Amino acid sequence: MEQFAQFSLDGQRMYGMLHTPDADAPAQGWPSVVFVHGYTGNRIDHHRLLVLMSRLLAMRGIASLRFDCRGSGDSQGDFSEMTVMREVEDVAAAADYLRDQPGIDPERVMLLGYSMGGMVAALAAGTVQPHRLLLWAPALPELWLPLLRGGVLPATITDVDGWPLGRAFLQEMPRLRPLEAAAAWGGVAHVIHGDADTVCPPEWGVRYATALGCDAAAIPGGTHNFTSLETTEMLYAETLRFLSGG
Repeated sequence: MEQFAQFSLDGQRMYGMLHTPDADAPAQGWPSVVFVHGYTGNRIDHHRLLVLMSRLLAMRGIASLRFDCRGSGDSQGDFSEMTVMREVEDVAAAADYLRDQPGIDPERVMLLGYSMGGMVAALAAGTVQPHRLLLWAPALPELWLPLLRGGVLPATITDVDGWPLGRAFLQEMPRLRPLEAAAAWGGVAHVIHGDADTVCPPEWGVRYATALGCDAAAIPGGTHNFTSLETTEMLYAETLRFLSGG
C-alpha cells in the first residue's frame, strides 16, 4: 500500500509517501526505513531510485517513508533556508512520524541516506537511534568547500545552477563532523558506493565505513547516481540484503 504522508516542523509542512507491505502487520509491527534524499534531490530522486527501492522493500515486508526535506520537492520552506543540520531536524521529525504510524515497529526504524542525505543520516543517527543505518554514496563537507572561494563567505545567496544556496549552508559546512558522529553512534551500519563515482569518491565511503566499524560494498562500474540498469540492480540487491538482516 502507498499513501501520502505529511507532518510539520516549526510551522512548515513536509510531504512524502508512506509504503507498507500489502499484508497484515505482524504482532510487533513492520520494520521500516526513512529515506533521506540528496542535495537538490527529493523523495523520488535520480531515475526513480527511491520509489522503486521502497516498492521492493514493501515486497520483502519492510515499510518505508520517502519525504521531501523542507525547501525541497513539494515540502514547504525555501531552498535558501536549507542547511545540513536543519535537514537533521527534518529526519528526526520524519522518524517520529513513522514510529507513530499503525503497524510500524517503533524499535526497528532504519535510516537510508543517499549522497548528502548520507551525511545527514550519519549526523542524525545519534538522535534518531535507528535500528540500522545504510549510506549510499555518502558525501563529506569537502564537496561544498570550493564554493567558499578561498574561505570567504558570500554576502547573501549563491546561485548554483538555479538553486538559491543560502549563506548559512556554507557557513555551517566547515564545522560539520559527520565521521565523528558516525564513530560515536556505534550501531549496525553498512555503506554502498559506486567504484566509478566521481562526485563522492569511493574513498569517502571507506572513510565512513571505517568510522562506523562496518563493511563498505563497492558496486562495479557504479556512478554517483548508479546510472545503469545493471548497477542499479546491484545496488538494490545489496540494500535488500542488509536491510532484511542479512
